[in-house]
Amino acid sequence: MKANLVLENGIIFKGEAFGYLEDTVGEVVFNTGMTGYQEVLTDPSYFGQIVTMTYPLIGNYGINLEDLESKTPKVKGFIVKEYCKNPSNFRSEMNLDNYLKENKIIGLENIDTRALTKVLRDKGTMKGIIILNKIKKQEAEDRIKSFSNTYAVKNVTTKEKYVVEGSGKHVVLMDFGVKENIIRCFKERNCKITVLPAYSKPEEILNLNPDLIFLSNGPGDPEDLEEIIENIKELVGKKPIGGICLGHQLLALALGGSTKKLKFGHRGCNHPVKDLERNRVYITSQNHGYVVEKLPENMVVTHISLNDQSIEGMRSTKYPIFSVQYHPESNPGPRENKYLFDEFLKLTKRV
Repeated sequence: MKANLVLENGIIFKGEAFGYLEDTVGEVVFNTGMTGYQEVLTDPSYFGQIVTMTYPLIGNYGINLEDLESKTPKVKGFIVKEYCKNPSNFRSEMNLDNYLKENKIIGLENIDTRALTKVLRDKGTMKGIIILNKIKKQEAEDRIKSFSNTYAVKNVTTKEKYVVEGSGKHVVLMDFGVKENIIRCFKERNCKITVLPAYSKPEEILNLNPDLIFLSNGPGDPEDLEEIIENIKELVGKKPIGGICLGHQLLALALGGSTKKLKFGHRGCNHPVKDLERNRVYITSQNHGYVVEKLPENMVVTHISLNDQSIEGMRSTKYPIFSVQYHPESNPGPRENKYLFDEFLKLTKRV
């Protein structure tokens, strides 16, 4: 079925719809990963976004239900050059088209994804709408303008507390849109993990007497989360704190730093980052549209992006606090950054 992607600057890309056939509005972004499309689809950090994959053939190894990062896909739409209708992999349980249909997400194929990526790279990330039928230009503009991702975290956080048992350190994990593999990485280290909703109060967190408070990844602009930032302020200095991605940004804001929106974000599994403490470069998986701009007082930079020199990690010189911008838990990879979970747990020894 014919469909169009209309960007907020008026550029139109014509293609063909697959998956669930219903219009959608969101923020259009691109991901440079060659693999891991189902992890991208189910990463809660993509909530509210229409994701474009730059790798031309997507869906060739199908979908399996063991590698998901959350129970359901979180993207608003999925754009590819070509999707594979007949996947070939012994673990495949269904194809991409059926998976999107089942979860009511529209896909768009047969557009020039390189041209779209260049537009987003040059003009910056922008809103867009995938439409199946012709609509008036003003209607498309109005629907795009009405889209907001302000309450993204409320949509993806757990509604109730739950516990993953373990006999090691007790990690209280604040769920702003946590990826399942973050929980798996702590579980592999025998941690007891108590997962709390994003807006849990400091008293509730401290009453659990955790060895480590961990701030998860998640979607949206960190500056929209004023209540959460105030809650984090009350936790500083009382327990060790670690964080990834949105958690890293919220921690910076709570400590008095600032964040900014990137022109087109970092999304993919091939981003070089330098660990300044180890004097070593790692290839990392990333998914963020915002970064820490101004470092808080008593914090030092531990990691930097080698693409644009942005801050990718920070550590406190005063408290047991450490956080990173990228995703050390990433599956399908790269997996060379999982050492950072040991670094997070080392914070518990500084108390």
